[in-house]
Amino acid sequence: MRPPLDRLRALLANVADLAHAQQVLEWDSRVSMPRRGARARADASATLTRLGHDLLVSDEMAELLEELAPVEEQLGRDSVDGALIRLTRRGWERERRVPGDLAAEMTRVSNIAVAAWDEAKAASDFHSFVPHLERQLELKREYIACFPATDEPYDVLLDDYEEGMTTSRVTEVFDTLKRTLVPLVAEVGGRGRDDALLAGPFAIEGQKRACAKILDALGFAADGWRLDETPHPFATNPGLGDVRLTTAFSEQDLHSLFSTMHEFGHGVYEWGVDPAFARTPLHRGTSSAVHESQSRTWENLVGRSPGFWRWFYPQLQSIFPDALGDVGEDAFVSAINAVRPGLIRIDADEVTYGLHIILRFEIEQELLAGTLAIRDLPEVWNARVHDYLGVDVPDDAHGVLQDMHWAIGLVGYFPTYQLGNVMSVQIWRRAQDELGDLEEQFARGDFAPLREWLREHVYQSGSMYPPRELLLRVTGSDLDPQPYLDYLTTKFG
Repeated sequence: MRPPLDRLRALLANVADLAHAQQVLEWDSRVSMPRRGARARADASATLTRLGHDLLVSDEMAELLEELAPVEEQLGRDSVDGALIRLTRRGWERERRVPGDLAAEMTRVSNIAVAAWDEAKAASDFHSFVPHLERQLELKREYIACFPATDEPYDVLLDDYEEGMTTSRVTEVFDTLKRTLVPLVAEVGGRGRDDALLAGPFAIEGQKRACAKILDALGFAADGWRLDETPHPFATNPGLGDVRLTTAFSEQDLHSLFSTMHEFGHGVYEWGVDPAFARTPLHRGTSSAVHESQSRTWENLVGRSPGFWRWFYPQLQSIFPDALGDVGEDAFVSAINAVRPGLIRIDADEVTYGLHIILRFEIEQELLAGTLAIRDLPEVWNARVHDYLGVDVPDDAHGVLQDMHWAIGLVGYFPTYQLGNVMSVQIWRRAQDELGDLEEQFARGDFAPLREWLREHVYQSGSMYPPRELLLRVTGSDLDPQPYLDYLTTKFG
């Protein structure tokens, strides 16, 4: 008989192959599937989920983990085999609490709800989406009930995305951020704003060329990625050498460039994981917040830097001579970094973005606790947006329906965006200490030093280390919002 570790890898490869197929189906459903295919796709996806669940919680898996327990204890923190056993055990312990029927139903409902959300958003009609959101929250409560009772049920959902994170810790960090962000928005909101500079029109084909140029320069092999258009940008990596990004285009702005760089950050993280980890749980980013730290790094710390635009702005002007020919580089950089309280999270500037996330975090807790009725959600949403950002929501599409996360079932995910912002600056500072003048490198169109440094220190280890441990290894410190706040107040204050 083969050694138990070899048998574990073989079993995990089957689980990974099912997940691969699942991700391709999810990508297809958002990019190219006809709307009428949603229910059939939901059934197919639910079947794949059930098959993967059954493999993960099988008697064979339980026996292998028991047999490997002594091996795990002997292996150090830097052992790939030890990390694989630890991560598999964590997944098994969580998954075995959840009935297979519930896991499959969550996937089925998610597929149907996403299709319903797409139609509801297009019609700006929250009422039509209410039954789907109600069902999603019912399923989340059933899922939470599978785990030991806790004072804060939201912790169960957070732990799916950010191992070891708690609601109380998120609240502590967000309260610290709010004390600086709210007055900072009031102080600098609208300063340096010149909407006319970025009003276009910018032809979609030109934006696609610009996005392709950026992706090529940032560092993807030409045959390893693709970029498609969707209402809500996302990235996925079904398997080795297969990075799929999407973005949203509008002739009225250049937000597509920044959403493309955001999704590149997700894609390059997955691309940089050690290929030897393929078809195991190690072959992915270690957490959602660490993932978001990389998407926000490439979108903002790189993509909104003067050095980046010293390199790319002449190329952008050549693509859009009518719209940008008379706009100077400094004026353009100032415009893309202006603080503009607005309605849409994914288009938000660096200062107001955090308030969009804090608002969602608070609402999610109230929805789960039952203190906020779903029918009242638009009214509460609109009031909070006005209180935090000082803007009025004109309709559901620009308000409560703007994100697809709740349709997917990603309740508990939103906090990881802002935790990722905090982490991004901590990691960025360490990179600056070791790499020197990054701005000068960007101005030459040279992104390899940063990309390779991140690959070595963050990407290649995949999920070997839990997020807190990885952050400590890379930066020498625990999660700390102060460097992020210092960055914002220095840049915008």
